[in-house]
Amino acid sequence: MITYRRGYRFDVSPDQLWDRIEEVDQFEGWWPWLTDFRLDGDGLSAGSVLHGVVNPPLPYRMRLSVELVDCERPFAIDATIEGDLTGDARLRFRPGPGGTWAEVAWTVEMRQPAMRLASRIGRPILQWGHDRVVEMTVAGFRRRIERP
Repeated sequence: MITYRRGYRFDVSPDQLWDRIEEVDQFEGWWPWLTDFRLDGDGLSAGSVLHGVVNPPLPYRMRLSVELVDCERPFAIDATIEGDLTGDARLRFRPGPGGTWAEVAWTVEMRQPAMRLASRIGRPILQWGHDRVVEMTVAGFRRRIERP
């Protein structure tokens, strides 16, 4: 199991932040670790499903489907994850002075037999790969939303 919870501050309002994450057609260009991305549904709304392949800086790939279970613009998304990882995730935006506090959290379990074995033996390496993908995601997103 990988459990993650962290917050990030962005220098834009929750509405502006939500507007940018709705640009799902840009995701593959924003994040080099994401390929074969597509959205089934009506944008960021309950029932939509995001599909893609995650390519961390380690020699494996993970196919994922993320179903948006509940969406409350511009404050909250709850989702379930299926595929090579399974679990739950959430995103929360809180307005603050001069920007937004964004909190992300998820608990996922690896489903690939080889990755389950690797997670028992090499958990620090897998955690490192996970953390690099998260860092690249936040840094890439920050570059795109906070530019003038």
